[in-house]
Amino acid sequence: MNVLVAHDYGPLGRVLLEQLRKASVQVRSLLISEPAQADFSALADWVPEDTDLIVNALWLTDPEEAEADPEGIRHAAFTLPVAFAEHARERGMALLQLSSSYVFDGRKQSAYLASNPGQPFGQLGNWQWECEQAVRALVPRHILLRTGWGLGRFLRKLQLSAGSNTVVELSSRNLGQPVAHRDLARVIVAIVQQLGCGAEVWGTYQYAGAEEISQYELGLAILAMPEMPKTVRVVDEAPAWASLELQNATLGCTKIRNTFGVKQMPWRTALADELALITAKHPR
Repeated sequence: MNVLVAHDYGPLGRVLLEQLRKASVQVRSLLISEPAQADFSALADWVPEDTDLIVNALWLTDPEEAEADPEGIRHAAFTLPVAFAEHARERGMALLQLSSSYVFDGRKQSAYLASNPGQPFGQLGNWQWECEQAVRALVPRHILLRTGWGLGRFLRKLQLSAGSNTVVELSSRNLGQPVAHRDLARVIVAIVQQLGCGAEVWGTYQYAGAEEISQYELGLAILAMPEMPKTVRVVDEAPAWASLELQNATLGCTKIRNTFGVKQMPWRTALADELALITAKHPR
């Protein structure tokens, strides 16, 4: 099976390509440096004709950025994936598309299931939910993979605060499960390998880290790392951007375990590696 990985300059594309090549998958890279400004008129030139599976590894998990740039998030989270979906449909290709827990409203008292419909309230979730519906309608052979919080987002938030603030507000009312870049790449590789063996297991799946935690407790865990500055402290308060967060972002991951044999990994063991990934220099 020939796999095309569409990615930006972020860590996921780098580690995913590395892991796929180690797994002896026939993989090509499609770098989209500015997803929000990509021109799709040349899509046929981007995607080789012998591609069997397009993996869209543009991982969008930051609702703050989405609210700050509504047009950009619409382009990256909806227009680009739909262009891939239409291209895949016309040429008989399959598509793996990432989504997130932000397609939900956070009011459910238990973990969200892959079969639960989206009820988003922010820009990020709105466009990801619209994307999910479009992919289902356009591409019979699709994998939609919803993820929990991006662990790197919170590492960056606390790192940046070290230069300006000594106090960071994070709420204990917002619960979820972080996901590290390398762990998500592992999951995608497991899915691709099963598809390469001819498994007809198309549909919607979810993956998140093994431990549910509040954003406040996550902040404490990050600041406990030896690499983090000791001048910053976290307080249990709702910051201004907390209105964009789900009170319950917990995802049920039984379906992906039963179908692909993917077990949830503890995000705590990935903290140091995640920090190294998001701070590593990469060529442009």
